[in-house]
Amino acid sequence: MEGRIGVTSENLFPIIKKFLYSDHDIFLREIVSNAVDASQKLKTLASVGSYNGNVEDQKVWVKLDKEAGTITVSDNGIGMTEEEVNKYINQIAFSGANEFLEKYKKDANAIIGHFGLGFYSSFMVSDKVEVITKSYQEGSKAVKWSCNGSPEYTMEEVDKEEVGTDIVMFINDDSKEFLEENRISELLNKYCKFLPVPVLFGKKKEWKGEEYVDTDEDNQINDVAPAWTRKPADLKDEDYHNFYHQLYPMADEPLFNIHLNVDYPFNLTGILYFPKIKNTIEVQKNKIQLYSNQVFVTDSVEGIVPEFLTLLHGVLDSPDIPLNVSRSYLQSDSNVKKISSHITKKVADRLQEIFKENREDFEQKWDDLKMFIVYGMLTDEKFYERALKFFLLGNTDGKKFTWEEYEDLIKENQTDKDNKLVYLYANHHEDQYSFIEAAKEKGYDVLMMEDPLSTHLLNLLEQKYPEKRFVRVDADVAEKLIPKEDDDKEKLSLEEKNELSPVFQAIVPNGKGNFIVDFEDLGESANPMVITQNEFMRRMKDMSQLQAGMSMYGDLPDSYNLVVNIGHPLVKQVLADKDASLNAELEKINQEITNEQNEKEALNKLREGKKDEEVPQEEKDKMKELDDKITSLEADRRSKLEAFGRGNQLANQLVDLALLANNMLRGSDLNKFVKRSIELIK
Repeated sequence: MEGRIGVTSENLFPIIKKFLYSDHDIFLREIVSNAVDASQKLKTLASVGSYNGNVEDQKVWVKLDKEAGTITVSDNGIGMTEEEVNKYINQIAFSGANEFLEKYKKDANAIIGHFGLGFYSSFMVSDKVEVITKSYQEGSKAVKWSCNGSPEYTMEEVDKEEVGTDIVMFINDDSKEFLEENRISELLNKYCKFLPVPVLFGKKKEWKGEEYVDTDEDNQINDVAPAWTRKPADLKDEDYHNFYHQLYPMADEPLFNIHLNVDYPFNLTGILYFPKIKNTIEVQKNKIQLYSNQVFVTDSVEGIVPEFLTLLHGVLDSPDIPLNVSRSYLQSDSNVKKISSHITKKVADRLQEIFKENREDFEQKWDDLKMFIVYGMLTDEKFYERALKFFLLGNTDGKKFTWEEYEDLIKENQTDKDNKLVYLYANHHEDQYSFIEAAKEKGYDVLMMEDPLSTHLLNLLEQKYPEKRFVRVDADVAEKLIPKEDDDKEKLSLEEKNELSPVFQAIVPNGKGNFIVDFEDLGESANPMVITQNEFMRRMKDMSQLQAGMSMYGDLPDSYNLVVNIGHPLVKQVLADKDASLNAELEKINQEITNEQNEKEALNKLREGKKDEEVPQEEKDKMKELDDKITSLEADRRSKLEAFGRGNQLANQLVDLALLANNMLRGSDLNKFVKRSIELIK
């Protein structure tokens, strides 16, 4: 018998071959899945008494014949009669072939989910496909259907003893890779690892001599009852452990898991594992595997599940997920969106449950969980709302607090004069040790927020709570981290600051950022000098490392404040040395500057009420001469102060000590410091 496949358009097969699936290797999943369906259908018929044969030994066989250039997938399932072959294969999609082809040719990925064209994926890799099948129905005769990829086919009766179907694919020249045993093993392991009917491919191998050889035992590639298909009550911790390592043989132990088992308002099963996520944002692609009735759909779940959940590992399975390899199609599917939202809720509920059941254990695992939870809070509003119940803040003493607990701890002592609650934090305990200790000496508590997402989280929390703010301990001296009432400590005038600033500005290192010198009376017991970093600029630079569009901040040099403690005896000694060394010279220069400024002021009075063109050129020239002289005198004064600073060992030592406390003294500068320290000790 010869005939034409029930579609009038000549461009069906080119579309199938080129556009039906985004990955050509999907053909094996489709053909094996069809074979599994045929086996399952026969079991269903037997269970209702419509078939009396043996269904206890249902299997699917995948056979490779490299010499003949064929891949054969066989099953002992329901089989087809000649009429059924005509209905299910020759009449593609039963009816309306032209209509559906026209409708979906621009979005061919959508064909699969709607029209069940899995069988036709075989033509993506085949020059010819043969179907040899025998129906379970009594008296049925076996038929052989053959097609070379054109709308024409042949069908004839053949001899076949067993009920079931063989699909024989004659692989085309462009797809010879699929005739390699390793390639087929790879695809079966990827797509068919958990199908509910045994899938056999070749024989198991054992090592003999210097190579692997076949044994007599069939090689079953799949686990027909994976852990997620079983009831949680029937599983032990060991079962979850073993299944995790079945999925990820080389992975570290997970922290814990969530077993999903939902039947309303949609069907969803699965097991999600929480891996250990360290203080780097790891690339976590291909960790969650998506299945539909144990048939692999995809392992690229970005955009299908919320972004933060892609950090988890495990399996999700739902018959409501269309069996389609187009991720864009999956992302727009309404069921997928509902499932995604539900998983977020279940994950948050499970974390809250673990926190309440065993807080001690939760706290021990917090450092490994923190990155995941913070990422979720930053990217998913609903998760943020739920996560506040179990999100933990850890301080420098290693204690953990919920958001509410920590507010109660600090609100009495860490509320500033504007009634804002100030959360102090550090992101490196060793590097910021002196700042942490200075804050603690004032009775403040300091949080540890060392992971790379902390800056983003702080910004989010400040947006949510305008009455709270976060300040890193090295953003200012301890006395000014949480401003209380205005103090009455000694202050320098602007003129005094301008005279002292060059002494220390000359010493700060070049190439390590911009240093602004400031002066505060911190008392005799505080350090003589402290280096702080502006909170806003530092936070913007931190964010620029992780957030596109903020590179302008990342390109800016670091900005530091060198705070000179004018209340410290050693600083007073430097200032006394400066006076002893330069007082006479500076007084003379300052007097000259004063004289020039007085003359300039007198000229300015003469110009009052006059337009520029009414001022004689002689006066203009005199004004410029005075400006140039004042500038020259100020430069001379600055030059002498800088020279004094560079030559004063004590001033250099104090600046280097401040740099050393901030882990900013290295290389030749550190070597100079050590040599100078030895000289000063002698």
